[in-house]
Amino acid sequence: MRSGYWVALAASPLAVFAILLVRPNVDGHWENHPAHFWIVLGAAAVATALGSGVTTAARRRRDARLLLISLAFIVSASFFGLHALATPGVLLPGKNAGFELATPIGLLLAGVFAACAAVELEGARAHHVLRAAPFLVGAVVAIVVVWAVVSLAELPPLDNPLAPEELNGWQIVLASAGVALFGIAAFGFLRIHRRRQERFVLAFALAFALLAEAMVVIAWARNWQVSWWEWHVLMLGAFVLIALVARAEWHQERFSALYLDETRAGATDVSILFADLAGFTSYTERHDADEVAAMLNAYFGRIIPLLRRAGGDVHQIVGDEVMVVFGNDGSADHAMRAARAGLMLQRAASRVAHEHEDWPRFRVGVNTGEVHAGVVGGATGHRTYGFVGDAVNVSARIQSEAPVGGVLVGEETFRRLGAGAVVEAVPPLRVKGKSEPLVAYVLHRIDPGARGTSLHSDE
Repeated sequence: MRSGYWVALAASPLAVFAILLVRPNVDGHWENHPAHFWIVLGAAAVATALGSGVTTAARRRRDARLLLISLAFIVSASFFGLHALATPGVLLPGKNAGFELATPIGLLLAGVFAACAAVELEGARAHHVLRAAPFLVGAVVAIVVVWAVVSLAELPPLDNPLAPEELNGWQIVLASAGVALFGIAAFGFLRIHRRRQERFVLAFALAFALLAEAMVVIAWARNWQVSWWEWHVLMLGAFVLIALVARAEWHQERFSALYLDETRAGATDVSILFADLAGFTSYTERHDADEVAAMLNAYFGRIIPLLRRAGGDVHQIVGDEVMVVFGNDGSADHAMRAARAGLMLQRAASRVAHEHEDWPRFRVGVNTGEVHAGVVGGATGHRTYGFVGDAVNVSARIQSEAPVGGVLVGEETFRRLGAGAVVEAVPPLRVKGKSEPLVAYVLHRIDPGARGTSLHSDE
């Protein structure tokens, strides 16, 4: 019954379109250029916001599928917006080929990205997609900019409207390719839904089906008739559907249902940095809440951007403690970057606290090892992207033993820093939960030019 409902929902627009084609008396004429301009521009804005949200998640999690989905939204939104800007009688005096072909061209390009997102992108293939990301984004931007200039400046070959037979030929060719691509995307996401049983994935399958139907309507509808407006509604409906379902998802890891399997859960080698204020509890006892908040904001306002620029993923801030992960992006030099970030954190925090002698100072601990990284939480809410493993626990324990104002690194982190690290060994640390003492070193500095040791360079 549930499957039948979704099939009926997906098929109903084509049924409506067929009725309009066979009953011309029902297919009324409505030619309102300002309404077209604002409706289409609004739909493009919705799709752009979606693409931006997915892009942010794709960059944060380095997920190839999300990257391709974001490009699909961005390119379809961009060309839909160009279709709006070329509306006759608003910004341009008359109709041109840019107005007629912008949307099918944009949907065709979006279909390419959507179809690629629907296939299994594991291991090397996902890595190749991520490496190609700057080129893909640059290509999309270049195509959109060139089309915008040529269309809005009414330059050849988009300066004049196409003859009816020529326009029909272009639209049928583009629609055939677009329907095939969005069909692949829809069936691919249905396959993912069967495996994961996530409604968000099902919503994407339906949205791609609606965009495929929009391509059909574009090819056969009569301009400015009700049937012609239907493809605008289909595109807007696809964008709004995803926006509404995304809004209903748990705000943390909102797009996690779409992650590749290796993004959702898997072992990965990282370096974990913990920083905590020594004496924070006693400070809060002596000062009111506003002063405590001002102190934390001063510290974190300086060090959080610094940690991000150093390549760290600021995983969580709980009270006065911050946890930062280096290497979840696949970089091999994460131990070096985490250690350098720890030193930079202490220097920045020292400058912030220079005029506040009573402010507590940070302890910093860095540890390197394998963790389980992936989405943690229920299917319907309270999801987060977590890092679980002994390396995380050890990093927290090392931080608690670090000298105030200093950086303490674990044995594996020290090994990977190489000869450029100037350290001081500390007595073996006996900490709660560990049967054997921990080996750790106070990190004083890293000499310029030091590059560290990657995971496999000495094996």
